[in-house]
Amino acid sequence: MAWLFLLIAAAFEVQWAITMKYTDGFSRLWPSVFCIIGMVVSVYFLALSQKSIPVGTSYAIWTGLGAVGTATLGMFLFNEPKDVMRVLSIGLIVAGVLGLKIFTKVAA
Repeated sequence: MAWLFLLIAAAFEVQWAITMKYTDGFSRLWPSVFCIIGMVVSVYFLALSQKSIPVGTSYAIWTGLGAVGTATLGMFLFNEPKDVMRVLSIGLIVAGVLGLKIFTKVAA
């Protein structure tokens, strides 16, 4: 369950990061509400995952998946650059996340 909690936390991290763009500096009510809810849900599930997954691993995977998801969605939603080096850099983050997942022992 810990890994599932971590994936949920990462998904909500992407949600709040993308939603933050629509808050216009937290000056728009509903985007701001959805952003803050996403933040709370994300941190809650991160905390649940840390009951079994080491803090360094869970935090690195949380931020890594959040960065990958946010950068990828930014390319499509906000027409951010899609150049080769950017995509390769995102791939390196994915490789790091996979390495942490593969080589981390989870407490019972």
